[in-house]
Amino acid sequence: MAEVLAASQQSKVDTGLRTLGLISAAHWVSHFHLLVLPMLFPFLKATLGVDYIQLGFALTVFAVVSALTQAPTGYLVDHFGARKILLLGLCLGGLALILLGLHLSYPVLIASAVLLGLANSVYHPADYAILAAHMKEARMGRAFSVHTFAGYFGGAVAPAIVGALVASVGGAGALIASGAIGLAVALALLLFGVPEASAKHQRGAGGRVSKQNILTPALIVLTIFFMLLGLSNAGISNFGVVALMNGYGASFSTANIALTAYLGASAVGVLAGGFLADHTHRHGQVAAICFGVNACIVLLIAMLALPPVLLTAAMTAAGFLGGVIAPSRDMLVRSAAPAGAAGRAFGIVSTGFNFSGILSPLLFGWIMDQHLPHWVFGVSAIFMVLTVLITPFTERKSEQGLARAKTA
Repeated sequence: MAEVLAASQQSKVDTGLRTLGLISAAHWVSHFHLLVLPMLFPFLKATLGVDYIQLGFALTVFAVVSALTQAPTGYLVDHFGARKILLLGLCLGGLALILLGLHLSYPVLIASAVLLGLANSVYHPADYAILAAHMKEARMGRAFSVHTFAGYFGGAVAPAIVGALVASVGGAGALIASGAIGLAVALALLLFGVPEASAKHQRGAGGRVSKQNILTPALIVLTIFFMLLGLSNAGISNFGVVALMNGYGASFSTANIALTAYLGASAVGVLAGGFLADHTHRHGQVAAICFGVNACIVLLIAMLALPPVLLTAAMTAAGFLGGVIAPSRDMLVRSAAPAGAAGRAFGIVSTGFNFSGILSPLLFGWIMDQHLPHWVFGVSAIFMVLTVLITPFTERKSEQGLARAKTA
């Protein structure tokens, strides 16, 4: 009997690891695909005969479509199953890039941006619904952290992979190969059996989709929380190098090393945050403390022209603390989600990231145009402070949501 129980337990562990690996691979693709078009801007500009404003418009189309479809996609996940929707998203994103590679024109670029935006709306609702339904409660924070780390890693290696593809098969070939990666991962999910997750699979749902209003005050606050997180990170990630060079006299290599340290430490912080999230129920307090310290560090960078070693150290610390809160952030959403509505909940709050993706280029671009590079870090610190101020409300609401879920 003991052997049977041990075998059953091992089977559950193996299934959980397989599920986490497959979902993380899908999240890797999502972040990789986010950067394919920007990495190919020089090729697209020369081939299509367009300017950077027109290329930037394609990214705006992508962000707007993704923002408008995140919440509806969460509804589809809860009703029809996350597995089906995730496979559809992987295939759609892959085919969008292949289409552009085969038919290079500006109208096809915009059409591909629309399809990529639709595909991008799939990943958070579907991924988190599957993880919430099939991962052990005691390891949920670590599961979220590995999933997030995979996405970060996909973005980190995208420039190198796309660059290697361009060198070997050209720009059009790079588009086709990048799209094929999405189709290959979709095939892997099919072959290795990624599990289904709809309302009936989610713990405590009783096989029913929640009939209560999904747009609760808790999820509205968390959507704002996600938007502030995105805005605080976007300024440093996208404009940090030019701000350091123009406002602090940093060399190109120093600024790039500092940003690389920031992004690399963020990925490490995500993994560390997973262990922390599994050993506390005070996820809001974790986020508030980390971002409070982070705001002080970023404000220090904004106010002082630090020598290269101290600048890199400060950026590393800021990146690490920013990464630590990611699993706790996801646990807050899971706790606030009504029973059977994980897909819709993550779909709604993820629109906060989309809004930050639409607003941040305009805001921080305007700051740089006003010749105020110090304010790239200063405004980022302000968004961090606002995040800290809103965090207690997310935790209190989320705890109430968790209590409702337990009694459902």
